[in-house]
Amino acid sequence: MPEGHSVHRIARQFALHFVGKRITASSPQVRFAAGAAELNGHVMTDAKAVGKQMFLEFDNGLWLRVHLGMYGAWDFAGDFTADAVGAAPTDSRGEDSITSMGAPRVARLRMSEQETAAPGGDVFPPEPIGAVRVRLLTDNTVADLRGPTACEVLTPDQVQAAIAKLGPDPLIDSPKAGEERFVAAVKKTSTPIGLLLMDQSVVSGIGNVYRAELLFRARLDPHRPGRDVPEETVRALWKDWTKLLKIGVQTGRMMTMDGLRGKKYEAALANREDRHWVYHRTGEPCRVCGTPIVMELVAGRKLYYCPKDQT
Repeated sequence: MPEGHSVHRIARQFALHFVGKRITASSPQVRFAAGAAELNGHVMTDAKAVGKQMFLEFDNGLWLRVHLGMYGAWDFAGDFTADAVGAAPTDSRGEDSITSMGAPRVARLRMSEQETAAPGGDVFPPEPIGAVRVRLLTDNTVADLRGPTACEVLTPDQVQAAIAKLGPDPLIDSPKAGEERFVAAVKKTSTPIGLLLMDQSVVSGIGNVYRAELLFRARLDPHRPGRDVPEETVRALWKDWTKLLKIGVQTGRMMTMDGLRGKKYEAALANREDRHWVYHRTGEPCRVCGTPIVMELVAGRKLYYCPKDQT
């Protein structure tokens, strides 16, 4: 599932190439035909992400809310800016930074948990491929949405209600207010911190990767009740999430190891295995103490941690 940095990057794509332009909206799949008709012919006026959800505003006062979920993705084609990390090597697992910021090109770009690029075709707009829930088209850029968990048209009041259910997002909330909301939510409950970090009503945008990495960076037992985590540790978690989220938006990678330079940094850009402390490293030695990393299922999701450094 895309984590917070991915959705913020998608929202920036819309802000760069759709906001201020009149949109032709359609539903090639037909499943969203009524919603597309409400947006068709209107100018997009805003694009923002809150955690794992994205909200697109139109000049008739309506919003399109999208939650990609496990299988959703946006496909962009035509003229767009790949807001990525420069001439970084192609990720062997599919995360592909295809060009530097500010360099528009005619191509295709799929944005979801990972970003993959392909050469553009000779015809614009290209024919929809597969089950496209909604197509948003300008004179020179098109975005096709497939497989989302949620895709709906909302009024401003409904948007506010949806956002009110979400925890703070470091890129949306003010730093102090966001931190205080997070601390209060964690300290009031006996729910384990490993579950709280995945609860989108507690904090927005954290998924399985960032959860595991944040807990290891804090040397924090994922099973420890939230109310038993020292307040200074909870505040440090918020600040670390703010830091990692900004890095993710900038690079398009969930980079969670600090201080990498030269070839080590290039390797981390190219391979997930070289940029995480514990995530997806079951049975491999901890990078700090050498103890085999443990994986257990918690609430149906895989939790990775070091049984020595995090107890």
